[in-house]
Amino acid sequence: MPDQLPADQQPDTGSDTGPDTGFSSLGLGPELVAALTGLGYEEPTPIQREAIPHLLAGRDLLGQAATGTGKTAAFALPLLQRIALGDGNRRAPRALVLVPTRELAMQVSEAVHKYGKGLGVRVLSVYGGAAMVTQLRALDRGVDVVIATPGRALDHVRRKSLVLSDVQVLVLDEADEMLDMGFADDLEAILSAVPRERQTALFSATMAPRVAAIGERHLKNPVRVMIGRETLTAGEMPRVRQMAYIVPRAHKGSTLARVLDMEAPTSAIVFCRTRGDVDELAETLTGRGYRAEALHGGMTQEQRDRVMKKFRAGTVELLVATDVAARGLDIEHLSHVVNYDVPSAPESYVHRIGRTGRAGRRW
Repeated sequence: MPDQLPADQQPDTGSDTGPDTGFSSLGLGPELVAALTGLGYEEPTPIQREAIPHLLAGRDLLGQAATGTGKTAAFALPLLQRIALGDGNRRAPRALVLVPTRELAMQVSEAVHKYGKGLGVRVLSVYGGAAMVTQLRALDRGVDVVIATPGRALDHVRRKSLVLSDVQVLVLDEADEMLDMGFADDLEAILSAVPRERQTALFSATMAPRVAAIGERHLKNPVRVMIGRETLTAGEMPRVRQMAYIVPRAHKGSTLARVLDMEAPTSAIVFCRTRGDVDELAETLTGRGYRAEALHGGMTQEQRDRVMKKFRAGTVELLVATDVAARGLDIEHLSHVVNYDVPSAPESYVHRIGRTGRAGRRW
């Protein structure tokens, strides 16, 4: 039997540490990995692990994953790495991210800024309800990444304040919701204005036929990444407990009040179908002694910000909202979701109730 080598001369097999399963294993640069480490990110989520290598390789991508699974980082990190390698002196943006709501535009913008801070990437969120002159000045100074709602983005394109000729990466985030909100024509106009030679990524919580049709028309041989719902092991309780109460419409308000009394939610979203229903139910619940506020698309941005500030601070326990107003809100520790009006699409129902189990939380 041959003599064994001393420990300091043993070959390094890496067996003591195991394979690298962190973000560096996906091909991200050291600056981005350092930024993620500083933010407390440890392991990529499934959508990040599947999508990031393809996007870094320059492929178009069609991605589907449930709410709260890390889709923003999945497209933002490769986007930042790509534009950081280019000419940083250009004034026109090299990446455009389209999102359905102002709230999501601000949320994505904040995340992209944090990820790309060490790279010196200039990020701007563009959405309706904010001062146009502020956005015009920022665009004139020059930005690298624009996160925008379709309507305001198209407004800037027509004013020639948003120049799309240098766009290398285009991302459609929450594409299903943008279509549901009536942005189909705006999306087509923007897609026709960006260069044909670009990388395009489309992310959606659901993959409705209209979403798939956009992918077929505007993505070039895309990689399809679909993260299925998490399967439960035998005997494991589901993350979201569901209960249904079948009552006549005339008794819905009183029944909801009794359910809220029994459940005593720490914070809850109550979904209604229309703005009128939201206002009426919020007033009814307030009259019954609940701390409730309405949230819908008919409110000004200042009003919506004020409501969300109170809800996050805990001075409001019930948020009565439409789907459109609630999409894109990142709300920590949401204990209950109530479907006062059941949505017509099964995907919308799953998207709503999944807010109580976002990113691995259990309720």
